Amino acid sequence: MNDTVSIGSSPRRIRQNNIVAALQTIYVHRSLSRADLARKLGMNRSSSGEIVAELTEGGFVQESEESGRQRLEHSRAGRPGIMLELVPDAAFFVGIEIGVEHISAVVVDLSAEVRACRKVAFDTPSSTVEEAVAQGIELIVGAMAKRMIDRCKGLGLSTPSHVRPDGFVTLAPIIGWRDVPLKEIARSAFPAAVPIAVENDANAFAIGDSYRHGVAGVTLFLLMETGVGGGIMIDGKLFRGGHGLSGEIGHTLVPGSGGQKLEQLIGREVLIGQYREAVGHEDADLQDFLGGVRDRVPAAVNIAETWSRHLAYALLQACRLLDPDRIVLGGSVAPLYPMVAARVAVHMSEGQNIAFPTPEIVVDDDAEFDSAFGAACMLHRRFLSLENEEFGSEDGAPVQSALS
Repeated sequence: MNDTVSIGSSPRRIRQNNIVAALQTIYVHRSLSRADLARKLGMNRSSSGEIVAELTEGGFVQESEESGRQRLEHSRAGRPGIMLELVPDAAFFVGIEIGVEHISAVVVDLSAEVRACRKVAFDTPSSTVEEAVAQGIELIVGAMAKRMIDRCKGLGLSTPSHVRPDGFVTLAPIIGWRDVPLKEIARSAFPAAVPIAVENDANAFAIGDSYRHGVAGVTLFLLMETGVGGGIMIDGKLFRGGHGLSGEIGHTLVPGSGGQKLEQLIGREVLIGQYREAVGHEDADLQDFLGGVRDRVPAAVNIAETWSRHLAYALLQACRLLDPDRIVLGGSVAPLYPMVAARVAVHMSEGQNIAFPTPEIVVDDDAEFDSAFGAACMLHRRFLSLENEEFGSEDGAPVQSALS
């Protein structure tokens, strides 16, 4: 991550790489002394000090409050190490998830901490793309102070769709989109000129969870909303497959179901519909169903048992193909899993003659906002990379102040 001289020999490029490497290193370690930073960058104290001075002047790096207290306490006992940290308010990144029946949005700061999050019910299939984008932007901009908008450094969008690398949505059948220039639509609607990235919602979920935990090995992510999407991370890198469609487990046909796909059996709207019919309440929602399972209401328990069997089938097939170390569940349906985890384990055990290793199965820390968080993280990651043109100015030009 700190390859400080591999991108070219020009002074400008070396300087850009060193600035980015310093920001990455401080971000990873959260707090780092000047001496430790120099060692990790492979630079002498003088050269590292110049980079730190530039980032401090630009408002991206500061001495930690702890360092200030230490200097006061040890002013007569020698000079303590000065700890450096990122300035959280130096930059903000917006992530918006446009789902089937909801839109969620978050703002993260330069430390990748969530500073605001919002969610609203929204019928995406019945709306235009422009209306959906406008709703998502209005939702999160309304939660941002002016300084946050002024210091916004990127916008990420996630959708249940097939997305080209240029942000063009080729197909999103579950929300009725086809051939949509989503990146350009968002660029026209967002109130600041910032880099924009578009990603499949399950892939964004995978990116966000990995951003938090940084787990090595093979991890399978399932995002369970109205549809069911999947993402695969291998040693911290997103595996896209040959056509960018890896992980689409929701389209798996389930034997004995009459030709139904997995997402038609375990998705949010399916569960709600089944529960409404079972209890005779047309206004029952997902929370009512989850509460019924928790309270051992027979109708809810029966639906949950069928759900656990279908989920176990899908996970078992994925395990035989990928052999993941870990499976992470996200989306609004994910909170059901802890209540039926034992039943899923039983069904997985019954479905195999040979006892293959069983991966750890967990629910994401913030299942309601996981995809939006990942969308924001994509732009945070871009900012702390060589793609960030702010740090690629002409030789000798200072880093543009983040606080202007």
